[in-house]
Amino acid sequence: MAARLDPNNIQPMRQSLHHLVAKAPWSDAVLLKQVRNYVLPTMQKQGPVVAWIVDDTGFPKKGKHSVGVTRQYCGQVGKQDNCRVAVSLSVATWSSSLPIGYRLYLPKEWAEDAERRGKTEVPVEVAFQTKPEIALDQIRAAVAANIDRGVVLTDAAYGMNTDFRDELTKLELQYVVGVQSSMTVWAPGEQPLPAKPRGKMGRPPRLLQRSTDHQPVSVKQLALSLPATAFKEITWREGTDRKLQSRFAAVRVRPAHRDTEKAEPHAEEWLLIEWPRGEKEPTKYWVSTLSSTVKLKALVKMAKHRWIIERDYQELKQELGLGHFEGRNWRGFHHHATLCIAAYGFLVAERNRFSPSARAGHLGFVAPGPMPDFRPRGSPSTSRAT
Repeated sequence: MAARLDPNNIQPMRQSLHHLVAKAPWSDAVLLKQVRNYVLPTMQKQGPVVAWIVDDTGFPKKGKHSVGVTRQYCGQVGKQDNCRVAVSLSVATWSSSLPIGYRLYLPKEWAEDAERRGKTEVPVEVAFQTKPEIALDQIRAAVAANIDRGVVLTDAAYGMNTDFRDELTKLELQYVVGVQSSMTVWAPGEQPLPAKPRGKMGRPPRLLQRSTDHQPVSVKQLALSLPATAFKEITWREGTDRKLQSRFAAVRVRPAHRDTEKAEPHAEEWLLIEWPRGEKEPTKYWVSTLSSTVKLKALVKMAKHRWIIERDYQELKQELGLGHFEGRNWRGFHHHATLCIAAYGFLVAERNRFSPSARAGHLGFVAPGPMPDFRPRGSPSTSRAT
């Protein structure tokens, strides 16, 4: 880049570019807002915002001096490894998505280490937050910015967090979130027992109760108890070489997490279960606050729409260098990511200036045919006199 910008002063230009990324005091939030304002209208020409997608991505990294690097789960390698992790929030239509929030997860050992914080220039106001807490901050910022609302989609790392789900409901956001098979719920039509009266003395009890023979079940237990007829074959979209389909069932349940500490039971939600044909047991589970009248196919389509963020990260990492930052400090990490997102936003905007069929190579242009008396050179029908 430096050589292209100023071939006669490559090294000074390289230093200037490095300063722009690692040191210059421009705001990531302001630039991401400008990118959003530029890109989102072009996305919405092809369809409305349907989802807000929460995700995180890992960056394998050796050593221990780069900001946020520690041994933790890294999705890129599929196991515990030395890496750093960033949490993002994206807005999505049915055909496009764009990251609008991006922040490094700072592990607790980093957040409490003043020396390492100082060396990597972590801002004073940055304290330890869990990944769901970071995501909620990004979601609150999106709500405050009056961005067109979508259904919040997450994987089980966020969906299993009851406080996260409750906060989404308080923000009046619907969700379809992944959960683990161990999540406990009350089976359809059941709920915890009401508080048991203790007599006339003291305050009347308020907290919900359970009994030996009245207990919640895991979503896996519930799924295995359903009849085979509860599962329907659903196709949710076209893949690259085939239609994507599987078997799904959806039932209305009440989450059971810590409900004995509450005076009212959790509201009913959808439990969506995927049990592919040929598998011994269900493979995926989601809970959702979509309308009780939503059709099974629409519920499946929304749950599966989280795939689009995988495409974003693939392009950001492979084509735009999101994982190529080699610096160590907090500002440089976020500046680098913001500039990558800006470049990605430009590509998304350009794609959305055309219809989906045009982006697939079907522009619909009609090429004029040859003149009636046209004969290609060398054609057998061409006369020798010609």
